Amino acid sequence: MAQESDLTLMFASFQKYLDSEREIREKIREAVNDLEDTAREVLTLLQSIHQVENHQRVPEICEKAKGYFSKIKEQYANIASKVPDNQFYRFHDHWRFVTQRLSFLAAFLFYLQHHGLICYEDTAEMLGLKVDRKCGFHLDLEDFLMGLLQMATELTRLAVNSVTAGNYQEPLLIKKSVTQLDAGFRLLNLKNDSLRKRYDALKYDLKKIEEIVYDLSIRGLSNKTENQ
Repeated sequence: MAQESDLTLMFASFQKYLDSEREIREKIREAVNDLEDTAREVLTLLQSIHQVENHQRVPEICEKAKGYFSKIKEQYANIASKVPDNQFYRFHDHWRFVTQRLSFLAAFLFYLQHHGLICYEDTAEMLGLKVDRKCGFHLDLEDFLMGLLQMATELTRLAVNSVTAGNYQEPLLIKKSVTQLDAGFRLLNLKNDSLRKRYDALKYDLKKIEEIVYDLSIRGLSNKTENQ
């Protein structure tokens, strides 16, 4: 049976541990807040392409957005410096959602510049993260996948707004990329509930894009771009 003095020492050590844990989490939260601010700036910038008057300024907007990623790399490095060795997943929830958003923004930016799908390795490189968890602070694969699914929703919105702006080729390119994305996800046996639910949304995104392309086809608006 523990003596009163032993109990005091034991609980004092518990308090020391809790204080240390709280301090670490607070430092991480502060660093993540800075990253979230930058992510919001990039999101606002890239979403400006949906405005009809900005459809001709996409290359310019993309270059400006790309410039933020050097800052993002620095901010991730700052977060990583505050995470104890081998405790990535213990604190992962702090930066999970902003990483999903930044994965989406990297994927969306890549699509706008190349009309294709970004790969896992290129996304990690843009964010300044590792791809191998054994190497430390890395891009969690599920965060990357969630980012791709978020991009599909943004591309659906772009397909609608492109038609409004008179750009009838864009929905065809979007359909190709989202179809490829859907085919890839069909190969996965998703265990993560949130990923599985988000994948269900991808099916509706693809259906909406297909309806847009079909509408362009029956109106004869896609024939010219398809033959180019």
